Amino acid sequence: MFLTITTTGTADRPATDLGYLLHKHPEKAQAFSTSYGTAHVLYPEADDHRCTAALLLEVDAVALVRRGKGKGRGGAPDAALAQYVNDRPYAASSLLAVALSAVFSSAMRGVCAARPELPEQARPLRVEVPALPARGGPELVRSLFEPLGWAVTAEPVALDARFPEWGDSRYVRLELESARLTVAEALRHLYVLLPVLDDAKHYWVSSDEVDKLLRAGEGWLSEHPEQKLITSRYLSRRWSLTRQAMEALELVRLAEADDSEVEEIDNAVEAEAETEEKPTPLAVQRRDAIVAALKESGAARVLDLGCGQGQLVQALLKDPRFTEIVGTDVSMRALTIASRRLKLDRMGERQASRVKLFQSSLAYTDNRLKGYDAAVLSEVVEHVDLPRLPALEYAVFGAAHPRTVLVTTPNVEYNVRWETLPAGHVRHGDHRFEWTREEFRAWATAVAERHGYTVEFVPVGPNDPEVGPPTQMAVFELSTATTEKTEKTEKEAKAA
Repeated sequence: MFLTITTTGTADRPATDLGYLLHKHPEKAQAFSTSYGTAHVLYPEADDHRCTAALLLEVDAVALVRRGKGKGRGGAPDAALAQYVNDRPYAASSLLAVALSAVFSSAMRGVCAARPELPEQARPLRVEVPALPARGGPELVRSLFEPLGWAVTAEPVALDARFPEWGDSRYVRLELESARLTVAEALRHLYVLLPVLDDAKHYWVSSDEVDKLLRAGEGWLSEHPEQKLITSRYLSRRWSLTRQAMEALELVRLAEADDSEVEEIDNAVEAEAETEEKPTPLAVQRRDAIVAALKESGAARVLDLGCGQGQLVQALLKDPRFTEIVGTDVSMRALTIASRRLKLDRMGERQASRVKLFQSSLAYTDNRLKGYDAAVLSEVVEHVDLPRLPALEYAVFGAAHPRTVLVTTPNVEYNVRWETLPAGHVRHGDHRFEWTREEFRAWATAVAERHGYTVEFVPVGPNDPEVGPPTQMAVFELSTATTEKTEKTEKEAKAA
């Protein structure tokens, strides 16, 4: 995918100011990792009179197939029909729009700390996109861009120049020219309208897309004659989201007509009565799910294995039913931070008697871990090299052998829902692997069978109908026969 932005200038207002506005130096070629490939920014020409910035998006076609939805609501229909033969790596689409947002985020916001006067200046601009899918043809391209102040050239691309009788494809060569727009406005127009013309998105469209549309459409979308079409296509024709966006845009239009603020128009409910809540962070949802599972198990003495900075230990200390909480980690630095978080040096004697922190490696058995009701491995197993997992398994399930074990780990299938996660990357640089739901179930079921546990699986976070939850949790419980055998062994040991 390829896009260029060109401006002209004079000695007093050099064209190379474009470099300040885009936050990319004209003398450098730079590369940036994006959702599904690498974005390259370079300047084919740069002097006082003419400057051109080029964005080249090199799409990782294999990652696109592996991580892309391909079908379902908001999916790219081409990938659904032919996963390995499609236009995604070559034609401008939501992939290029996301790359624009990632690479030129400050420019889109109109921010330039080095030259704060520049973002507000309109300048002659020329945008070229060699291959743009346009479901609606050149007429739709003109009807979307011309009301925004662009002079539009949308030249249809023939299906095959050797066979003109076949007619035109759905692609156009796009050229836009304007002398009265800022760079920020131009980028926001492209960010919204490229996927609208393609009429497809490569990622799941959720409620946060409404906010993205309203931010990028500020100042132009509320008065655009094709507002309804733009909104519907941008939100992948999801009716509920489209209605939500249209209502918000109508409020903006009314406020502008009345020369007032949106808040003054939308005053049917007092600000104090607003009940909309911010989304709960996944880390908090995960801790809540773990605490709920521990309560259900009836555990009082709990191990947090790989406790990190002590967030879960801190949450467990708030509930008096957990009488003894032990946090272990191989990292002394993490334990030091956990100690500070818990304020162990200032904790009362009674509270301090409930908590212990010590260094331990899950690659080895540790007699200090025996005899506890429950053990938690929260986002731990994926940090262990696969060949060392059997050692962790034995140390926890074989040697420590608590009645309950909770294991949470990322669901790699859900990664496609995060458009900013680079192609082929795991969620954290230290993750040695990330499992699909099937892979996690296979591992957990085999562990349970080997060590006399039963296992159930609990979704953590929003359970997407196509790719599942962002976090998957396995709840291991010692089987009745294993528990009875353990109790008998303990009685015999005491009698002896």
